[in-house]
Amino acid sequence: MMRVVLLGPPGSGKGTQASALERREGIPHIASGDLLRANVRENTGLGRQAKPYMDRGELVPDDLILEMMAKRLSEPDAQKGYALDGFPRTVAQAEALGERLEGLGQRLDAVIYLEVPGAEILRRLSGRRVCPSCNAIYQMDTMPPKKDEICDRCGTALVQRDDEKPDVVGRRLQVYAEQTEPLLQYYRKEGLLHEINGTIGVDNVLAAISGIVEGKAASREEQCL
Repeated sequence: MMRVVLLGPPGSGKGTQASALERREGIPHIASGDLLRANVRENTGLGRQAKPYMDRGELVPDDLILEMMAKRLSEPDAQKGYALDGFPRTVAQAEALGERLEGLGQRLDAVIYLEVPGAEILRRLSGRRVCPSCNAIYQMDTMPPKKDEICDRCGTALVQRDDEKPDVVGRRLQVYAEQTEPLLQYYRKEGLLHEINGTIGVDNVLAAISGIVEGKAASREEQCL
């Protein structure tokens, strides 16, 4: 059982680590960005409301995000744990998540913040490509597809997201600093926040996350003795 939240600016590696935890621990990787894009792609009511904010690189309003996440967290596979990627992004969202988990008799094991400098974020995102069919992510410098601009998994042509173009990335980083930074203070006061250098390599970051969560689990077991 593992319930973790991964925080960090756009391009810090939250999705990569959440996917790695999904494979290693057998828990779902729940990414608010992927859920939002799926709603936009399927032209749902929520997707139509969220799209203008996403296109401008702004945060989608809390009520829309909470509606979407409440539905996802109620699905059967999320009952055994999860790695949340991109949610919560505000203190209000964190408080709402805490209330929902309390009602379910659950609690978070840890909140992981991946620290990555702004210049590195810009480099990562400018070279990132995604598959619109299976959501696979590539980095053209460090993790390119075998065939140029073609997904290894399904053969679909890769795309660059509108919100990962340089001008929008700059706006996203500004929004992150203004609106999401207080979330770190909130979780720090809750005793859940752990900060990890997000530039030490994927495997090293994963090992650090696993060590933190395993340490928390061991501490709970000792308290029960």
